[in-house]
Amino acid sequence: MSKSEPTYVKPSPEELRLRLDDEQFHVTQACGTEPPFQNAYWDNHREGLYVDVVSGEPLFSSRDKFDSGTGWPSFTRPVPGTEVVEKKDISHFMVRTEVRSGQADSHLGHVFSDGPGPTGLRYCINSASLRFIPKEDLEAEGYGDYLSLFD
Repeated sequence: MSKSEPTYVKPSPEELRLRLDDEQFHVTQACGTEPPFQNAYWDNHREGLYVDVVSGEPLFSSRDKFDSGTGWPSFTRPVPGTEVVEKKDISHFMVRTEVRSGQADSHLGHVFSDGPGPTGLRYCINSASLRFIPKEDLEAEGYGDYLSLFD
């Protein structure tokens, strides 16, 4: 996306403790996982942008969201131009690919190769790591450059 390149920074641990609830802090800072089907966005069907709850960095568009049946929000790809970091995760007696936000290094979830087209990927993301901004609020919240995703 063409932007005046805003900076998305990770607040101090003290500020994060004040800004995030316990589950958001546990998921984003301690690689936690929220329960399936018991989270804010698994069944959200509104148009809008999902951003990192820690830094506000844009991550996923509702246009790339799909129902994976897993109970977590799932996306086929990040927003174009978004830097997500993938890391090998060998916890819980399995090998997976962890997904972290590029700027704040927030744990988001995992990516799997069993998703639908066009990418064949399933970014399985914790709602607790996200903040949803409805399409109609993008401009007011400083994300107006992302309105083109919904044309």
